[in-house]
Amino acid sequence: MPLYSGYTIVFDLDGTLVDTAPDLTAALNHVLVREGRAPLPLTEVRNLVGHGARALIERGMSVAGASPPEPELQRMLGLFLSFYGANIANHSTLFPGVTETLAHLRGGQALLGVCTNKPAALSQALFSALNMHGQFEAVLGSDSLPVRKPDPLHLIETVRQAGGDPARAVMVGDSATDVHTARAANIPVVLVSFGYTLIPAHELGADRVIDSFDALIQVLPDLLRLDQTG
Repeated sequence: MPLYSGYTIVFDLDGTLVDTAPDLTAALNHVLVREGRAPLPLTEVRNLVGHGARALIERGMSVAGASPPEPELQRMLGLFLSFYGANIANHSTLFPGVTETLAHLRGGQALLGVCTNKPAALSQALFSALNMHGQFEAVLGSDSLPVRKPDPLHLIETVRQAGGDPARAVMVGDSATDVHTARAANIPVVLVSFGYTLIPAHELGADRVIDSFDALIQVLPDLLRLDQTG
């Protein structure tokens, strides 16, 4: 039997599969400059990513000055999404090892899903631009359900829509949000150390932390309690 048959691996997107920070920074700075605020450097925006576009704008505006009232925030969200959608993969790239690792998992008949706080349509557009379309059985974004991460239902439903069982699944992410989501869903969690988090990944309480994406292949069998001898 293939090694991963019957198991589901669910990934976060931004900071886990794809280095989207350059294009997210460009979109955020487009809004900030339009609003008379100073642009923010990539190194700072990386630590603001992970809670969705609205939260990114709110955080970005707070760093650059006072946070705007709700109606203004909604207007800025429209500006951000329009710019980002038109420039979604100008500089975004897959992290090293992603292509090979996903191929290995699919070769072992793993079910693959994505659980992200990026809107579903933008997630699919990004995957298409990076020639990743069709790699995942399910892609659930921030607007796919009435809830989103860190609500555990977002992760559980991603597993189910991928055709899997939450009791035989692993979450792979880069932030405290991913850890909290997985813990609430009672699903093991692996963090990458190269993602978008102000607190180092090794301090967030994940079951495993990997420093390169292809290291996922080494830690999964133990987490899934797979027998590699047969």
